[in-house]
Amino acid sequence: MILLISDLHLEEERPDISRAFLHFLRTRAHQAEALYILGDFFEVWIGDDAISPFQRSIAQALRQLSDCGTRIYLMHGNRDFLLGKAFCRAAGCTLLPDPSLVELGGEKVLLMHGDSLCTQDQAYMRLRRWLRNPLSLFVLRNLPLAARHKLARKLRKESRTQTSMKASEIVDVTPAEVPRLMASHGVQTLIHGHTHRPAVHRLEVAGRPAQRIVLGDWDKQGWALQIDQQGYQLAPFALDA
Repeated sequence: MILLISDLHLEEERPDISRAFLHFLRTRAHQAEALYILGDFFEVWIGDDAISPFQRSIAQALRQLSDCGTRIYLMHGNRDFLLGKAFCRAAGCTLLPDPSLVELGGEKVLLMHGDSLCTQDQAYMRLRRWLRNPLSLFVLRNLPLAARHKLARKLRKESRTQTSMKASEIVDVTPAEVPRLMASHGVQTLIHGHTHRPAVHRLEVAGRPAQRIVLGDWDKQGWALQIDQQGYQLAPFALDA
């Protein structure tokens, strides 16, 4: 069994989500061969050198799972793109590039966070290119902690304001981008998060049936995609379960 989740946006202000995640690690994830976390694991991350006791406790829980034999893979999201090697070492997980081509259930699958598919949001795409530039990352990681905290608050506020003002199709994936990208990677299955619109979309890629699976965010309920002998199963669950 393989599990995939994304968009937990973990933060101290949402202890219900943190409790649900820790329970998820002790139960379902403990039985899995591998756990993939496809971005926005934390609501904000300003650098491995600024890890809080709360974030350290999450790393320790992941390390316990890893030590029990479950392989853990982590991908950057648009909220936690400064997650680095130090956190991954502490958590016992492997950092994946976005996008990543992996084999799941005997099939070659493309994994992404999903924000790079929203090409119609040109303002965000410009910001994303700047933030992911190696020189920008170097500058950000070396800013004083106070400056990083201030910048993170500013970016979160602007993101919420801009998202609420944009048309829904602008902040969703660009339809034409999906089959193009899937064909270029030679896959029939794409799995991503980011949009908070969980669904299984059927489409055609290179003349063959294909699917785009969108993982759900953890807010009013949790979401997980399970891959096993029964195939792909995307389903919600109660946070207090």
